[in-house]
Amino acid sequence: MRRIKLPAHIALIMDGNGRWAKRRFRPRSYGHRMGVQNMVRICSHAFRLGVRIVTVYALSTENLFRPKEELDTLFDLIRTYFSKKKDKLLEMGVKINVIGDLSVFPADIRENILRVMDETRSLTDGLFNICLDYGSRQEIVRAVNAAVAQGRFVDEASFSALLQTGGLPDPDLIIRTGGEVRLSNFLLYQAAYSELYFSNKMWPEFSKRDLEKAIENYSARDRRFGNVEEED
Repeated sequence: MRRIKLPAHIALIMDGNGRWAKRRFRPRSYGHRMGVQNMVRICSHAFRLGVRIVTVYALSTENLFRPKEELDTLFDLIRTYFSKKKDKLLEMGVKINVIGDLSVFPADIRENILRVMDETRSLTDGLFNICLDYGSRQEIVRAVNAAVAQGRFVDEASFSALLQTGGLPDPDLIIRTGGEVRLSNFLLYQAAYSELYFSNKMWPEFSKRDLEKAIENYSARDRRFGNVEEED
């Protein structure tokens, strides 16, 4: 890819796994498996390009209302990639952090997630955030309640610190696949000045070149954060 301005933090809404599988007359579970494989492929490529932080929306709070059969598939995928296939994650060579409510998962999944997080804790070449049972509205409510419980007022900086992304820079670029044009309860507070990029491709077919195109599109934008350009 030609020399361009890289976003330091990319967030991904990986939409379209089920629809992609349905178009191929395959079960939704097949789409989810292919989607996880592509997640590792695309995120690894992002780090190789020089992106410092990648955050993926892997399982939303709302996803937990899906049929039990589909949830079992999703839980099994999480179990597999944090145990038998954890090397796929470790090969990235970056710190792995899971954001969300781990209490909904069986004990073995929680233990495996915490083990992988611990094994990569000292890595400094990048940060891979995986959002599991994550919802931004719920995150904001928890942060408000934490401030109330501490009996203090907050400003933007101290409130941001109470979020699950506390201490991290907000995403520069949010990419959503699958043809939908919305954030779907993902990083709502953090996305205040993020650049948004929407792709009609389903997530399993979103390629490395598609990622590069999204970054090139981002690079061409003029980010003013509410300010105006100085005139000559």
